[in-house]
Amino acid sequence: MKKFAVICNIEFRLFVRDFFCFFFALVFPVLMLLLFGGIFGNAPIYEGADMGMMDATVPAYAVMVIGVTGLMSLPLTLSGYKEKKIYKRFDATPAGKKRIISAQILVNLMMTLIGIAILLIAGKLLYHIRLKGDFLSVCVGILLSIAAMFSIGFLLTAIGRDLKGTNMLCYVVYFVMLFLSGATMPDQMFPETMKKISGCLPMTHAVDLMQGIFAGERLSLHIKELLILGTLSVICTAVGAILYRKKDWA
Repeated sequence: MKKFAVICNIEFRLFVRDFFCFFFALVFPVLMLLLFGGIFGNAPIYEGADMGMMDATVPAYAVMVIGVTGLMSLPLTLSGYKEKKIYKRFDATPAGKKRIISAQILVNLMMTLIGIAILLIAGKLLYHIRLKGDFLSVCVGILLSIAAMFSIGFLLTAIGRDLKGTNMLCYVVYFVMLFLSGATMPDQMFPETMKKISGCLPMTHAVDLMQGIFAGERLSLHIKELLILGTLSVICTAVGAILYRKKDWA
């Protein structure tokens, strides 16, 4: 356990030193919140709506944080270690590669939760957002969204032949989903064609799930999103594991 704690500490420091992941996971969403909050405040999304603009924006930005760690930080870290044969070196030590991979997943999970917590605190203090969802439902929504994004990132790492290839895949997948899923701006503003494209993206379902749960809706009203995200988590993890077994990646 002590060895694992040391490894986690090292991986945490490496995460903090990675400017891109640190900035876009912890700082950028808050800057976006300040920008759009300064423009719209927490006024109702439309006349007579019970949900304010920031009430809907904060859970969407929470998915943005999940996307950074799940689709960028974790897969690129795994791919970088794989390409440099670092896992093979650790396999020859008492630490073993499994502890390294577990530590990387845990650190990215913790940084995701920290980023979401910062968003919630900022939204509550600055714009008085209303969190109507119960604690259990919110936890289920967050963890299932994390599982789906992390599994997709894992699959991208398995598909990419090297770090450059994985880098390209991650950037394309992340930014396409970021701007077309409603994670940056409400999808109600999209034209019909963009809405159809958005409906095919996993991150869209994570945004819909998070917004609904944060607004106080029951999980039973989001069976579609739960099934899609849960199925993606299982399939992407299974396919990624199969592809890894066929490669001399470790």
